[in-house]
Amino acid sequence: MARIDYSNTDHLSDRGKTIMERLNHKNIFRMLSHSESHLVNYCRLGNVIRDHGKLDACLRELAITRVGILLGAEYEVIAHKNIGRRLGIREAQIKALEEGSKSDAFNELEKAVLDYADDLVDNANPGAGAGETFERVAAHLDAEEMVELTIAITFYIMTSKFLITFGIDLESSS
Repeated sequence: MARIDYSNTDHLSDRGKTIMERLNHKNIFRMLSHSESHLVNYCRLGNVIRDHGKLDACLRELAITRVGILLGAEYEVIAHKNIGRRLGIREAQIKALEEGSKSDAFNELEKAVLDYADDLVDNANPGAGAGETFERVAAHLDAEEMVELTIAITFYIMTSKFLITFGIDLESSS
């Protein structure tokens, strides 16, 4: 149950209202819309992560979903499992995300990406703790993809914590 009321969005500018319409007034965005500037810029970065990068979309979604699982953000997990399915991630892999890189459902790169997500979630100072994992992923991805993967993982760490902190409810159609 949400810890504060969702915004009714009446206070938003036309731009904010357009964003909310495009996003189907989902609960996460209804909560974010308490601060229109943050809603707009959150959506801007989310759009860049999702639609304007070089990183393979399935790798991105595996990492994002793993973040949600590790942090217990059910809203994020459900949303990104569905995105993963639409992208063609196999159901066996989606189920295996609970297990992470220990599962045989993933190839070497996918396992490295999942371990990297685990390290970024688990370590307050991932530069010290995730060195080996970083190198395993970087052996497969170029610098642009490494930046995009790291931004995606850390953006969704923030998103998971936002969802959990505010107790964002699942939409009834989830």
